[in-house]
Amino acid sequence: MPRHFSTQEYNMRQNRAVAAVSDAALDAILMFAPESQYWLTGYDTFGFAMFQCMILTAQGDIHLLTRAPDRLQALQTSTLSADHIHIWVDIEGVDPVARLMALLAELGVAPNRLGFESRTAGLTDYWGHRLRTASPNLQDHSDLFPELRRHKSQAEVDMHRRAAALSDDALDAALAHTHAGAFEGQILGAMQAAVLDAGGDYAGNEFIIGSGDGALLCRSASGRRHLDAQDQLTLEWSGAFARYHAAMMQTLIIGQPHEAHIRMHAAAHEALLACEEAIKPGAPMGDVYAAHARVFDAHGLHHARLNACGYGMGAVYAPIWVDFPMFYENNPTVMQENQVFFLHMILMDQDSGRAMCLGHSVLVTRDGTERLSRHAPDLIQC
Repeated sequence: MPRHFSTQEYNMRQNRAVAAVSDAALDAILMFAPESQYWLTGYDTFGFAMFQCMILTAQGDIHLLTRAPDRLQALQTSTLSADHIHIWVDIEGVDPVARLMALLAELGVAPNRLGFESRTAGLTDYWGHRLRTASPNLQDHSDLFPELRRHKSQAEVDMHRRAAALSDDALDAALAHTHAGAFEGQILGAMQAAVLDAGGDYAGNEFIIGSGDGALLCRSASGRRHLDAQDQLTLEWSGAFARYHAAMMQTLIIGQPHEAHIRMHAAAHEALLACEEAIKPGAPMGDVYAAHARVFDAHGLHHARLNACGYGMGAVYAPIWVDFPMFYENNPTVMQENQVFFLHMILMDQDSGRAMCLGHSVLVTRDGTERLSRHAPDLIQC
């Protein structure tokens, strides 16, 4: 199975990571986040649901401790050689943390300058507690790899572009199946098929679909319904290519749009443009949220908006495709060229029962932003 990036790309990433480990005065870092492991070596698996750990030393050595099902997975998807893949064996009473401590000792890694990642689904509280008990001097460096990953190479930008094209294909498929009487499950199936048929991946979380009252939700829930002759359908989805995402969001109108829908879309469109204008290299992410809030509040829609208006996109894994941080009030994180962000303008008016959501992914350029979608953010009537 070929890796998604060149040897030169992985060498560049590994050199940057080793420099970051040294700058942090660490002898090694224990990587539990699948995003970190994938970025560094190409290792691609959902095996992080079980205990596994990748070790990066200050000398640049990379080792993986995992279970038997992921040995070949690591050999085929990552830059690791067989002698750098270590297996802990499933047997009653096994303690993989003890096996990890033994491996660190074999590698000559001292426990007093050891970093680890805790802010990840790849390390449960159960195993995290046992890890800290076994090595009480661990230092939390959960930001080390996310900071490295925020600096996107051109090869990564190309992956985001391919993901965005898949997102556009999914919207085209949705529009072809959306009409009065249509079944939500068929719409959802067509969207997912469009991504997979074109060589894409499952996204980091479920596609979100909801009509009627469900159009006001921005989370997926089980259960599907048929569209009414007069209805609203909110979709939030993302194409994924080589795990890279480019999310999009749209509320479609079935039948004739209500006057309130038209007003809400005008506000959402204005807010989206204002947010795009606020995205510049060197500007804080809080500026984008401020633009979103200013426009919606000026339209008298404070009650219907949310407290965040988007977030980073990257190569991420379940349970969520968000590559933190989010656009929220006073977020000081500085935006950088080649980053990709998902902007979502979400209006959920519980009083009227109407929704209007509009969003797409953008690339931060030297001078501002580039939309990655070929679809215009128009009000769509089906």
